[in-house]
Order: sequence, then C-alpha cells, then structure tokens
Amino acid sequence: MSLVATAAPGELRVPRSGPWNQRLLAGPKLGGPEPLADHASRLGGGITGWTERAGAHQLLERVRRSGLGGRGGGGFPTADKLAAVRRHGPGSVVVVNGSETEPAAGKDDLLLRIRPHLVLDGLLVATRILGARRAFLVAHSAQAVAAVEAALRERPDVSIPVEVVRGPANFVGGEESALIRWLEGGQALPRYQPPRVVDRGWRGLPTLVQNVETLAHLGLVVRLGPEWFRGAGVADEPGTMLVTLSGAVEAPGVYEVPIGTPLPEVLYVARAEPGAVALLVGGYFGSWLRASEVQGLALSRSSLRPAGATPGAGVLHLLPQGTCGLRESGRILAWLAAQGARQCGPCAFGLPAMASALNEVADTGSEAALGQLERWGDQIEGRGACRHPDGAVNLARSAASAFPDELRRHRSGACSGPRQSALPLPLGRDQG
Repeated sequence: MSLVATAAPGELRVPRSGPWNQRLLAGPKLGGPEPLADHASRLGGGITGWTERAGAHQLLERVRRSGLGGRGGGGFPTADKLAAVRRHGPGSVVVVNGSETEPAAGKDDLLLRIRPHLVLDGLLVATRILGARRAFLVAHSAQAVAAVEAALRERPDVSIPVEVVRGPANFVGGEESALIRWLEGGQALPRYQPPRVVDRGWRGLPTLVQNVETLAHLGLVVRLGPEWFRGAGVADEPGTMLVTLSGAVEAPGVYEVPIGTPLPEVLYVARAEPGAVALLVGGYFGSWLRASEVQGLALSRSSLRPAGATPGAGVLHLLPQGTCGLRESGRILAWLAAQGARQCGPCAFGLPAMASALNEVADTGSEAALGQLERWGDQIEGRGACRHPDGAVNLARSAASAFPDELRRHRSGACSGPRQSALPLPLGRDQG
C-alpha cells in the first residue's frame, strides 16, 4: 500500500514550504537571517508596543486562550508552564532551548538561522510575563549562534542580559534539567526530580525552559491574537508545527504544517518515494507506523495516540524500500544506549541489554531474543531517572511490532535488503 495520498498532478520543487499558509516560515527563506527592519515591517511594527499595552496578566491570558502547546516534544500547555514560574514572583530565568540534540531534527536551528527576531519576540513576551531577570539562548549550530548574536545587536528593546551559547552535543543534554546543569558549569546530564526547574532551576531560581519554536509562536500570538492562532490546526491542538522530513523523500527539509493535516498529504508534498514501507513518527523516541496505518492518520496527538505514536518534536523519517526496519531500529537503539546518562540501572544496564536483544532479533529473528526484549521493556519502563529509558523502550517495542514480515524473513535467513535509510548516527553537528 502506498504511503502517499492521491493528489492533483504537478511537482512541488521547493523544500521548507507546502500548500499551506506559512506563519513561522513566512517571508524570505534565503540570504541568511531576516533583519529587524524587515521583520518589523512584515509583522506591523516592533513587539515592545504590544507587551507594553498589556499587563503581564493580560499577556498570559492571551497565551492561555490561544491554546498554544509546547513544540519541543511534550506538548505541555505553554500558559501553564509560564504560570508555574510566574507564581514565584519576579526574578526568574528564561532558557530558550534550541539545543536540538535529536539527530534527525532541524527545525529549531533553521528558525534561529533565518527568523531570530521572531524567537527574540517570544523571549521578550516570556520575560515580560514573568518579570525575568536574565536569559540564556542555547543553539545547536555555530551559524545559529552567530545569527542570534547579530540579531541581539539590533535589539535595543532586549533589556535583560541574554547569553547565547552553543549547546551540549550529547542526546540527553537537551533535557531541561540536564541543560540547566550544563549552564551552571556541570555535566549535561538530567538531574533527579523533584524539585522541578520551574521551582528551582538555574542556580536555584525559578526557571522557564522553553523550546525555540514555542517562543516563535508566542511572539505571533501576542501580535495577532489567540483567535488568529486558532485559525489553523484543530480545536484541541491549534496552530501549525514545524516538521523535519527525511528519508525516502525527494524534497527533504523543514516544513510548516497545520496540526491535523493527514500524514499522506504531508508525504505527498515532500514527494515520497514509491514503495516506501514505514514511517518513523516522533524521532528516535518515536514509533514506526506501517503503510496500512499511515493512510488513516493525521499529524496530531489525538489522531496518532490510538496508533501508539505522537508527533514529538516533529521528526518524520520515511523508510525506503529495500531497507530493513529491524536493522535500522537496532542501530538507533544501540546509539541511544550509548548516549544514556548511566545514572540509573535502566539506563546503565537495561538499554544496552535491550539493544543487544533487538540486534539479535534483527540478525536471526530469534524468538528468545524477542521475548527478552519484551520482558526487559516492561521492567525498564517508568523506572528510569529521566525519560531517556522510556523513549528507547518505546522505539524498541514499536520496531518489534511494526515489521512482522521482516521478522518472518529473518527467521528463514532472508532480509528486505542492504539499503540504509540514512538515519543520522552518531549525532551529526556541523563544525562551522
């Protein structure tokens, strides 16, 4: 069965766009970061006037009415997160999380490189709501750091210290408590909870850690209003989201997609290859979906939940024909095991054992190894010091159930083929 929707003929040649109205990606996409003057002209003036005309409480209510959820993977309501920090009073810290340690992702880095002022608008809104006293902006690439630093030099309205840094390279370093520890000068490893970072974060201060894309949406919500924001998406998940599409598509890249868009339509826009057999949704903590499942699903939490999947941070990877999904999953799980913090038993011992079992399944189709994989997943889930073990278990379970035909082939000594799907391992980071 094809993964791609039937649509009118015609070729869409430009990545990072689609047949949908653009919000975050509206405006120029080439030539580096958008200058402040162009940004302000395109959006009807600077953000400062909007934040000064409304008090902190009114701004927070504007965000709440919009229904904006976090775009970093968890989907937590942005207004609730702001309120949790705000209840401690002024003097908090804001951390803009663009570390993007998910290897197959690229949306946050793109936003910082071409729309830094949109992100800084959201940062100003957050600091106004919270009465924050300082901020950090953590970027993935050197180019993003340079773009944000140049943008800050254009912004006299940024009145609090903002430190721009290139983030940690380890996968778990993007977790909010790990990022706080790293900004304090320690190792980028998650810390045991509680306390939550909204209560005691950077140097003991209440801290908001918010994803780059979320803050970009936040700036637009304050400018254009909650009703405008709800003009895209679905009722319980309004707005657009950025997705990073890779794998068996002719036009890989970052696309802005209304939440609730059918997955086959998204794949059509990226010109998916005929015969692609499965879709990884949600990145390396995500789930494999077979072709028969993708046809009836949309890009939303509510649609994907019955299939055991979630959009996560918007990573979609299409598995090419002639690629073994079991072997690819084994590669990912082995890498995730090596990337663990090793601060608890599930991470230090459970994940390497699961990776070994999954690779044995991929090599031989072993029933015994498959049984071990299932038992160890049950023993590990919910028992880690952070979410890393749970995410890895989810991927392993998904692989074990998504490729039954592959499993049968392996038991008879066959395989779909040697083609690799170009899933980036180990963590790729530009060196520029």
